[in-house]
Amino acid sequence: MRVARKVGYPVIIKASGGGGGRGMRVVHTGGGAAQRRQHDTDRGAGRLRNPVVYLEKYLENPRHIEFQLLADAIRTWCTSASAIARSSAVTRRSSRNRRRPAFREAARQDGERCVEACRKIGYRGAGTFDFSTKKKSSFSSRMNTRIQVEHPVTEMVTGVDLVQEQIYVATGQKLRLRQKDIQFRGHAIECRINAEDPTGSRLRLEITSYHPPAVRHSRRFARLPGYTVPPYYDSMVGKLIAYGATREQAVARMRIALSEMVVEAS
Repeated sequence: MRVARKVGYPVIIKASGGGGGRGMRVVHTGGGAAQRRQHDTDRGAGRLRNPVVYLEKYLENPRHIEFQLLADAIRTWCTSASAIARSSAVTRRSSRNRRRPAFREAARQDGERCVEACRKIGYRGAGTFDFSTKKKSSFSSRMNTRIQVEHPVTEMVTGVDLVQEQIYVATGQKLRLRQKDIQFRGHAIECRINAEDPTGSRLRLEITSYHPPAVRHSRRFARLPGYTVPPYYDSMVGKLIAYGATREQAVARMRIALSEMVVEAS
């Protein structure tokens, strides 16, 4: 309660062992904070096997951006130029942020902060920083020390195989990319295909058939027929990524790909 008052309402309580929106509760006033914290603690201890929760400032209608970083095994950093040479950052925009110069400048500054953070802690491998921005303020929410589910978006607009680079760095090799090598071309969009009831209920389903789309400039990943989707974990059964020279072209290709993609379950 003291932390919530210090941070300022509304706040969001998250289960430490959660992810993908699970184990999260928004609290707008002090009256419901204790009850909701207990709810999330019980949820964490039961479903997520982790009783720890944490609290953040809740931003209503923010923009969300992600920075994908790759860092090699060199632990002694001398200058900022060396840091950039050894840790490359690319940006994913997870909301509508196009044609906004102020946003692009804020994203550039946040990217530099991410590189500096990796340099200071001697981070090695692939990682992702999440930021929430509102107006001219930017808030770092977390770092995922792994490849994230949205990585194909980054790969399609940069031409960089993040999984391959992560494996290469894990062998103790120096990073093969410099910051100047990261060039953005076109637009990419990702849709997640989830096995969920429209009311939000979790279902146990067996996939009976899968028909992939035939759209060019797209990638897809999906569970094959015979796979049973358990109700205990992430409900995602597939994802679809479309690329275009312009955002409009990427959207058009995504619409066509979604209309062709068929996933049946029972």
